[in-house]
Amino acid sequence: MRDVVVHVATGCHLCPAAVAAAEAVCRARGFAPTVIDIDGVVELERRYRELIPVVTVDGVEVGHYVVTEHELAAALDRTPS
Repeated sequence: MRDVVVHVATGCHLCPAAVAAAEAVCRARGFAPTVIDIDGVVELERRYRELIPVVTVDGVEVGHYVVTEHELAAALDRTPS
């Protein structure tokens, strides 16, 4: 099973679209993404605050800011499972 994670934060206007894209792509492949709110998590805030939303596939960052279904599907296809 692949591990798709979308890192989000309160007030991020780009985050809902990234979550929707991840949900659509993952649902089509038979699993669900994990959504992690970075608010108040010091390590995640430091790592991702300026880049959110951040999407990872199996721990590898594959997208920042605007993440489309097409881009995520391509990342899943090229990233080894």
